[in-house]
Amino acid sequence: MTPSASATRAAQTLSRPVTLGGLTVPNRIAMAPMTREFSPGGVPGADVADYYARRAAGGVGLIITEGTYVQHAAAGTSGAVPRFHGEDALDGWGRVVAAVHAAGGTIMPQLWHVGMARQAGAPPFPDAPPSGPSGITLDGTPSGHAMTQRDLDDVIAAFAEAAATAERLGFDGVELHGAHGYLIDQFLWSGTNRRTDAYGGSPTARTRFAAEIVAACREAVSPDFPVLFRMSQWKMNNYQARLADSPEELQAVVAPLTEAGVTAFHCSTRRYWLPEYEDSDLNLAGWVKKLSGRPTITVGSVGLDNEFIGTLKGGQAGVAGIDRLLDRLERDEFDLVAIGRALLGDPEWAAKIFEGRTDALVPFDASMLRTLS
Repeated sequence: MTPSASATRAAQTLSRPVTLGGLTVPNRIAMAPMTREFSPGGVPGADVADYYARRAAGGVGLIITEGTYVQHAAAGTSGAVPRFHGEDALDGWGRVVAAVHAAGGTIMPQLWHVGMARQAGAPPFPDAPPSGPSGITLDGTPSGHAMTQRDLDDVIAAFAEAAATAERLGFDGVELHGAHGYLIDQFLWSGTNRRTDAYGGSPTARTRFAAEIVAACREAVSPDFPVLFRMSQWKMNNYQARLADSPEELQAVVAPLTEAGVTAFHCSTRRYWLPEYEDSDLNLAGWVKKLSGRPTITVGSVGLDNEFIGTLKGGQAGVAGIDRLLDRLERDEFDLVAIGRALLGDPEWAAKIFEGRTDALVPFDASMLRTLS
């Protein structure tokens, strides 16, 4: 295939609109949520608005913001990660929404509670103990608070309030962070959920907390307001962890979330091209779409030749082709493609792909994170 034909194929495949609930996303490219800690005091400033607006102006159809803390004392573990409560922070988010819409993009906040990933004594609320389903960390260490029913109810209400606030501020939807070993995922995973009540035990019971959050958010917003759910098999510092070892086990997790009202699933993997289960080429997003019947977003080293683990400590990643991605997208294995590091390094990544200017794509270097704009 000649370069011009390849560029035409990429433009045609990725430029198609897609519908998520009542939202029409103008193309198939999403910006993946990436924590940056550029919001002193938890307040997103003008630089954050400019950062997201640049990516929207560069052709990204859907921006999913970095994780932003819901209003619960134990939700966060950094004073520089944005929060989604308080007049000052919400004013900042309002300016972010306006900037992205002015640039022609759509945007959703990712709503986040870190659970047992919280460091004791850390900001923004130093007195709040790390909290999770069983008070144990990802490595099994008992070092926090096992959540009571009152705790669960408070967190569910915090997510619902944040979803309603997002709609009021003019966001185009919300994403619930249920991946990577944070609070919602800690309930989903048997390694961190040792509960013997209605929220633990079977895969379906472990999904109850997540499903109740989805249902509460669904009730708090308009019927067609998109509620996305991000999920993963892997956890922080445990890349072999799995929620489900088979499609049948995955169905036990996906079905309650679908019934609760998830509009689309964002399926986080480290390498999008790897099959999730034997005897099928489908990746995680492909399987979740097949099992749920809902749209899915894939992610994982798109457009780069080195996965993110290799770039965390000063590494680099060169530009890689996306023909394998287009093959999967053309056969509707998934519906959108989330781009992470490639968009950090090159705000115009989407425009260059659409216009066939792949020779102008910028490789990713971890040093960019210190001066990111």
